[in-house]
Amino acid sequence: MSGTSIKTTRRLRRKRGLRKRLFGTSGRPRLTVFRSSKHIYAQLIDDESGVTICSASSRAKDLRDGMGSGGNRAAAKVVGTALADRAKAKNIETVCFDRNGFRYHGRIQELADAAREGGLKF
Repeated sequence: MSGTSIKTTRRLRRKRGLRKRLFGTSGRPRLTVFRSSKHIYAQLIDDESGVTICSASSRAKDLRDGMGSGGNRAAAKVVGTALADRAKAKNIETVCFDRNGFRYHGRIQELADAAREGGLKF
């Protein structure tokens, strides 16, 4: 992995370890989260058929009105709530959470808590 930082390399190693155990099905999709310095992204993925069921991000035009910056905890809360609403519209209630190698704190935790408050179980 030439050209990547040590921090990114370590995150990708943790991600590989997590993905050995996590697998999304149509009944229980995988909620995966990616955070950059400026934005946060979340999607529900059915790994059996290789399809993204729904997604939400801080870059989406319909969500940008409710937040200032896309890279803070408030933005993560908005994205988590929006993803939960979109999942409920598709009759999805349970998911398995894939933190994608990121530590479970800060923005990742805020998104997960907002998704739980929105009605998702994991």
